[in-house]
Amino acid sequence: MRSSRNIFRAYDIRGVYGKDLNEETAELVGKAFGTFVGKERIVGVGRDVRSSGLGLKRRLTEGLTSVGCDVIDFDMVTTPMLSIFVRNRQLDGAVMVTASHNPAEWNGFILINKSGHFCSEGMGMEEIRQIVLDKKFSETSKQGSVSKEDGLEDYIDFILSKVKITRRLKVVLDPGNGSASLIAKKIFEKVGCEVVAINDYPDGNFPARVPDVIEDALAALKKKVVEARADIGIAFDCDVDRAAFIDEKGGYLGSGNITIALFADYYLSTNPTRKIVFDVACSSAVEEFVRSRGGIPVVNRVGHAFIINRMIEENAIFGGEYSNHLYFSDIYGSDDAIFAGLKMAEILSKKNKRLSELVASVPRYPNTIKEISCSDEKKFEVVESIKKRLEDDGYKILALDGVKVYTDKGAFLIRASNTTPAIKLSAEAKNEQDLRELSDFARHLIEEELDKSGFHA
Repeated sequence: MRSSRNIFRAYDIRGVYGKDLNEETAELVGKAFGTFVGKERIVGVGRDVRSSGLGLKRRLTEGLTSVGCDVIDFDMVTTPMLSIFVRNRQLDGAVMVTASHNPAEWNGFILINKSGHFCSEGMGMEEIRQIVLDKKFSETSKQGSVSKEDGLEDYIDFILSKVKITRRLKVVLDPGNGSASLIAKKIFEKVGCEVVAINDYPDGNFPARVPDVIEDALAALKKKVVEARADIGIAFDCDVDRAAFIDEKGGYLGSGNITIALFADYYLSTNPTRKIVFDVACSSAVEEFVRSRGGIPVVNRVGHAFIINRMIEENAIFGGEYSNHLYFSDIYGSDDAIFAGLKMAEILSKKNKRLSELVASVPRYPNTIKEISCSDEKKFEVVESIKKRLEDDGYKILALDGVKVYTDKGAFLIRASNTTPAIKLSAEAKNEQDLRELSDFARHLIEEELDKSGFHA
């Protein structure tokens, strides 16, 4: 299996279809995951809208059944839906065929344990990877069975039991022709919203916009929100584990620095649980805001499984990432973007303020985020070298995930991307001049280390 070591990432398996992985990979992953969960277990499978997903799911299923697992095929779903099915139906695990927000030519596999959480680093990914590489699969004379189920209505009932929208809102939805097209409009209409939808066909026609929910991809949504005089616009990434929000003026709420604060404020006002978990890439303003609302901020490593595990450890009510993954204890810690959209609508329905007014109440510092290409084989080594250099130079650092450096002017974070061959740099400061200086300093550190070591993508 080509590039087999590189496609195993911190919390999923991901690569370019036809180059890094193919149907043979899918069968091996199925056999390995089936070996990992055990014989005669029940495993769910699903896929997003990518054209390569159907063939990958078919061979994945063959791999699972060949080692004695019974498979429930939910076909096209969202990643959070599949996680919720695992919990609500007490499955032994599941595999989602998706590359989430990555470009259309990518695909991959998210492995879900019986708790509905990802098999990430430290939670089985290393073991599953080794089973694939060694090809040491379970042997059985009993082939597993395959059944097909449609769990959409069960999912709707479950989600709506956790949401209470108290007044009629006008909402514009942009699923980006991803998996949210299956269900988002229907579920928002069920809670009484007036819904306008664009890019609402689950056909993987990503030229409508990229699978991600970055601001550059959302010009059509911004325009439609203003034209329709809507209360809010909501965009979803391809597999619906990330949401982006547009206010009534067409303004993009941006990173989790804003959305985490809004949800934290709401949950802290209604729940005795005081802890809010967020990743190290978030602004110091998030920590300050949570404290100002009587909450206890908990800073954690970037990544789905790492945030959820910390939420469980801390008994936290809510968690989030800078990248707008938003985690809700109401639904087993899932980062369900449809649920995030519904809860944001709930917040609007209960507060006598427009979304732009709520956003204005959140403090923020000037910030920037950049990616510098670096091969998957070398990116962690480069970051480790930079960390050692900064330690030796006496800087105040946090080495929770990569290296975050605190100075009198602000802070910057250098970390290896978990999903792409790149090093991520984020920086913040109290003013634009200090931000430029910090960002330039950090970028030079990365470039110097790349030049010194010859580590280029």
